[in-house]
Amino acid sequence: MKRLLFLALFSGICISLIYWNSLVEDKKELPVINPVDVSEEMVDPELVRLGYGHKIGHFSFLDQDSVTFSDVQLKGKVYVAEYFFTTCKTICPKMNGQMCRVQEAFAKEKNFEILSFTVDPDNDRPHQLKNYAIMHKANRAQWHFLTGSKEKLYELARKSFFVLKPAEAINQGDVGSDFIHTNNFVLVDRQKRIRGYYDGTSPSDVDRLIADAKLLLQE
Repeated sequence: MKRLLFLALFSGICISLIYWNSLVEDKKELPVINPVDVSEEMVDPELVRLGYGHKIGHFSFLDQDSVTFSDVQLKGKVYVAEYFFTTCKTICPKMNGQMCRVQEAFAKEKNFEILSFTVDPDNDRPHQLKNYAIMHKANRAQWHFLTGSKEKLYELARKSFFVLKPAEAINQGDVGSDFIHTNNFVLVDRQKRIRGYYDGTSPSDVDRLIADAKLLLQE
């Protein structure tokens, strides 16, 4: 009898350990992306030697309601960033259609934000962004369409988000440049670190972004 009880107890412990190990193995850990992890052509020459410790830099722009929005307002929050322009007829509508899905997934999450930086500030003034935001049913408390100095917008893209090749920065604002049509969504954690890049035109990639963002919110 004692032997049977021992075997039953032993089997129970083994099953519990197997289950616990499977949970640990299944737990996904997102990488922290630094300049060393990004194609060198995407990194500003000043940052190429910075292998680790990269964080999104300070920024301050006007949102769709002509109200100043800065990185200070993102303290302790997870967010996704993109670059687009309102008159784009190719990939931007697809990207922001997918971004609507992201907004819906985190509609009740106060610690998650969406940032849409324009690459065409000469045309994308706050009132233009406002109309675009209304068209996409954007919640102003969570989804911010940002415009401002072209130089600052492109500098942020080059030196913080790594979505603009430095060589292409010479064109600043040329709607024919490849940068204008970047399809990257960039996921940033509470510590201002990049944790993932996603194809904003791909539903499956955006599914992955949503899942990864939920992981970051639990960290």
